[in-house]
Amino acid sequence: MDIHEFLAPPAETARRRGPLDRIVMSSRVRLARNLKAYAFPSWAKKPERIKILETIRPAVASLPEMENSFSAALDDLTALDKQILVERHLVSREHAAKSAGSGLVLNREETLCVMINEEDHMRMQALRPGLQIRQVWQAIDQVDSELEKKLNYAFSSNLGYLTACPTNLGTGIRVSAMLHLPGLVLSEQINPIIQSVNKLGLAVRGLYGEGTEALGNVFQVSNQMTLGESETAIVERLEKVLAQIIEHEENARELLSEKKPKTVYNHIGRAYGILANAHSISSKETMNLLSLLRLGVDLGLFPGVDRSLVDEMFILTQPAHLQKQHSEKLSAEERDLLRADMLRERLWPVNRPITKPAGNKSGELDKQ
Repeated sequence: MDIHEFLAPPAETARRRGPLDRIVMSSRVRLARNLKAYAFPSWAKKPERIKILETIRPAVASLPEMENSFSAALDDLTALDKQILVERHLVSREHAAKSAGSGLVLNREETLCVMINEEDHMRMQALRPGLQIRQVWQAIDQVDSELEKKLNYAFSSNLGYLTACPTNLGTGIRVSAMLHLPGLVLSEQINPIIQSVNKLGLAVRGLYGEGTEALGNVFQVSNQMTLGESETAIVERLEKVLAQIIEHEENARELLSEKKPKTVYNHIGRAYGILANAHSISSKETMNLLSLLRLGVDLGLFPGVDRSLVDEMFILTQPAHLQKQHSEKLSAEERDLLRADMLRERLWPVNRPITKPAGNKSGELDKQ
């Protein structure tokens, strides 16, 4: 089956809802596992990687949770296919760079994905919209338990699950949430928050994980160490930290609206003006401005506009998704032109943001 026929349309993906999804865009738990008696992927020769793929792939596809799943070797996918999977956060950038001997299995709901021969033999992950850390942990724990009956894992009674990178040793778990934090960024509180989170042994990364930029005011928060702490303890610790970050973001938005409303209106109004009128715009600028538009929707400055419109544009305006809509190869400049055309068309029915004029005691939002 073609991956594009399998994946849900961006509009459907954007309409998926979860608890506290104004701030928590998604929750993810990933487990790293390896097979006993095989070299790690970076050390394995091509024939051994292919043998590992042929062992793991059918075992994963046979799970009840993977019924009617998409299963493929990465060398059967085009570069565009793989980049679209990255932009949907279904595979890592590192996995997309792999070819022979690597593969993936993705369930129909796009909530479970197993990357085969990434850094480890298996990187299995569960994803859900909104704040659902405990739910995704339970989902991937079930998959892991079922696979452990089918596959011979590399495990040490002293060290736990053996992994290619020492930081994943032990439980092999990486728990993370993708957070939209424009309030903390605009109020210049984001750096102290990141420093505090780092001191608690958690990592804060950009939109596509390690080594990437926090485009669109989107940050990934995850645990760093996996050895010497149980999976449940790691999940609970991240949940507590996320609750604090969410509270800080809510407070930052409220204070900005009360103390610096004109600053908020200026940022959101300018973002709308550029997005709705530009004739050439880069992917990076688009992400950052859509973040402000999303904030405006959340603050009620765009009555009648659903956040899913903005979330869909987050997906559609990224390079691979934009390229997919056109058969000929597009240059970066051509993508910038087509991206602007799309944004103007999609935002044409959206009225400019409303604001609360100075001296308006009624609390009603009026159009200026």
